[in-house]
Amino acid sequence: MVRKRIAEQPTSRLAIWARRLALFSFAATFVAIIIVRSGALDIVPALSTLAGALALAVVAILLTCAAGIVIWREGVGGIRESLTALLIGFALIAYPLYLGIKAYRLPAIYDVTTDPIDPPRFEAIARLRPRDANPVTYAGLHVAELQHKAYSDIEPDSTTASPQEAYDAVLKVVAKRRWHVVDARPPQSAGARDGLIEAIARTPILSFRDDVVVRVRPTPDGARIDVRSASRYGRHDLGTNAARVRALIDDVDDVLSGPTPEKKLPAPKPAQAAGKGASVRR
Repeated sequence: MVRKRIAEQPTSRLAIWARRLALFSFAATFVAIIIVRSGALDIVPALSTLAGALALAVVAILLTCAAGIVIWREGVGGIRESLTALLIGFALIAYPLYLGIKAYRLPAIYDVTTDPIDPPRFEAIARLRPRDANPVTYAGLHVAELQHKAYSDIEPDSTTASPQEAYDAVLKVVAKRRWHVVDARPPQSAGARDGLIEAIARTPILSFRDDVVVRVRPTPDGARIDVRSASRYGRHDLGTNAARVRALIDDVDDVLSGPTPEKKLPAPKPAQAAGKGASVRR
């Protein structure tokens, strides 16, 4: 009995290379994110490494499209390899595409504050910023107009709490968010000095350093809280700073509106023992 051998269907080389390139792009993106988060390289070469890894994912998608045409016309194999490359490629570029859409819709600003007329100033942080970072001075009226159009809800937080209570609430929220506090100066009585907190926040994925300053100023009815959040690098924050300012104010309001812990009364002191020579009643 003669056995018939069924010829194996050849696999498209384009599909094979698309999968290889997609896997390499995935590994390169993972390494690039670690480099950016760790700060092992300066920000520009680190971001260039990440951009190059994502560009390879785009090339893998293009190779997958070309492989699909070859598979359709010549009837060769490679569907599994093509689908793998397509899924990996789109998974890598999906979030950057989402950020690109946000960049198109939102204004190109990197500094957001609740008080554009008299914004809180970076003092301690200004001495720590690298030379190639964005300026610490507020950009002015043009940026304020762009901010108002895009984030009209970003306003100062007026509260009936005392300046010290507002300052303590801000410190509590900053500690909960695990921001690195660079400087903290509590407010002084009678409005002699505003309360000021300078801290460094980090973005969730790439761990970019953004600078935050909170000012607590006494008012006749209580205190006014002003917040400023600015990105160190880039001309577009993609809405990150506005979201941070908004969330910080909401959390501070929650702390101030929460129940005040009851103060425990001091325990009564035990009766002092009679001293030596004291008269004893019989």
